[in-house]
Amino acid sequence: MLRNALEPWHLIIVVLVLVVLFGSKKLPDMARALGKSARILKSEAKAMKEDSAPGAAATGSAATEAASTPGGSTNPVIPTTVESSR
Repeated sequence: MLRNALEPWHLIIVVLVLVVLFGSKKLPDMARALGKSARILKSEAKAMKEDSAPGAAATGSAATEAASTPGGSTNPVIPTTVESSR
């Protein structure tokens, strides 16, 4: 039943229906918006992958530091805030 589901004449009919429904002036704007959305999605997905990769590397380096120190213990660094007097 779906052997030849997407033939060239099917695409022509889809394009004609889109032109009739939205008009020829709106189609380039819609295509541009779709391309922009795809680029944003791609860049966000890449950023999420990059964010998760350094976290794994940081935990690996902390384990290496703990193993290299005598006794195997590390001293944690506790961040403090310094308030200035004005």
